[in-house]
Amino acid sequence: MSIDEHRTDNLLDALKKRRESSRIIDVDERKVKVVIFLLSSGLYAFYGEEVREILPPCNIFYVPGALENILGVINVRGDIESVINIHRVLGLPDSQKSSKSRILMAQAEGIRSGILVDSIEDVLDIPADSIRPPLSTIDITLKDFISGEIFYSNRNISILQAGTIFRKACA
Repeated sequence: MSIDEHRTDNLLDALKKRRESSRIIDVDERKVKVVIFLLSSGLYAFYGEEVREILPPCNIFYVPGALENILGVINVRGDIESVINIHRVLGLPDSQKSSKSRILMAQAEGIRSGILVDSIEDVLDIPADSIRPPLSTIDITLKDFISGEIFYSNRNISILQAGTIFRKACA
């Protein structure tokens, strides 16, 4: 083996070691499921662990004497469930029920109820560390309902707390 061949082998070994040390190691990130939906003209989300199922629009039966935030009740496979008007709870203008409207059956803090939303935009898994604290400039009326924010489709999406919405709707 000549000196040039020895140098070439050493150089190739050094390059191989450098490449191996600079490889990106794939680490399993903790993922969180979120359900992104439309309310009026804004996008919001719930954590997937709070949403039990997504129902198509159906007949909501008015209940005389119900709280103003409760639209009425629906029949879900034999179970009678309330439906909350989240627009009123959050102080947003009401919107018309359409074929895109959905009822999110959510559960938090021991309460289970439907929440009427304008449409479902996406259901996705995101890295848990991509959730940021709410902006300090958020409207004071919404601040109590928001647990964090994510960036989706070039927009900030507020993640709402179902438990806080349930408490406010029943107050």
